[in-house]
Amino acid sequence: MLSYYDEIEIEDMEWDPVHKVFHFPCPCGDRFEISKRALAEGEDTAPCPSCSLIIRVVYDPLDWEDYDPADDEDAADANTGLVGDSCTIAVAAAA
Repeated sequence: MLSYYDEIEIEDMEWDPVHKVFHFPCPCGDRFEISKRALAEGEDTAPCPSCSLIIRVVYDPLDWEDYDPADDEDAADANTGLVGDSCTIAVAAAA
């Protein structure tokens, strides 16, 4: 049986668009993290990568049943101008 440090509602966690995880501060100074994909798969635990503490994330699994990870990838590509794994870098010629 798991012992949770705390139970935190998903609404109290913050979204990190760079690392693509919801996070919540851990007492050790790092942060508990859980991805949208994990939520869609029914996962409800968010570990801290720096210590042994784990929180239980309280959320409605029905909110995530239609989640498609490709939607996030497409949105990220649109925001960065990247297409798939490639990008174009313009280099100005030195005069």
